[in-house]
Amino acid sequence: MNMEAFAITRVYADENGDSRFEDLTRPLNPEGEIGFLSDPEEVESIIFRKVVPTYDYDFHTAPARQYLFLLDGGIEIETSLGEKRSFKTGQVLLLEDTTGKGHKTRNLQAAVRSSVFVTLR
Repeated sequence: MNMEAFAITRVYADENGDSRFEDLTRPLNPEGEIGFLSDPEEVESIIFRKVVPTYDYDFHTAPARQYLFLLDGGIEIETSLGEKRSFKTGQVLLLEDTTGKGHKTRNLQAAVRSSVFVTLR
């Protein structure tokens, strides 16, 4: 287990407005008994969400630059270029495609799914 970095998947719009994936890491610093911590980031708000088991949202852009924390269940995201990736409980996404063609999101399991959005400044 890598304790010196935190994996994040970024969804962003390129210069043509197409949504794309990018794999990022946030460096973590050893802080003794409390573990490994990233540098702080300024945030604006936090939103808790649950979606219905049949959640399947067609192309949309992110309403703001935000992190998405998957608390339970899994999702599949499809970019405007047709690339698909699956994400599971505990994974973190950075949604930055606030313009352009957007992305699709759907539940992988037919179950209520919980997540948290943290909007960035």
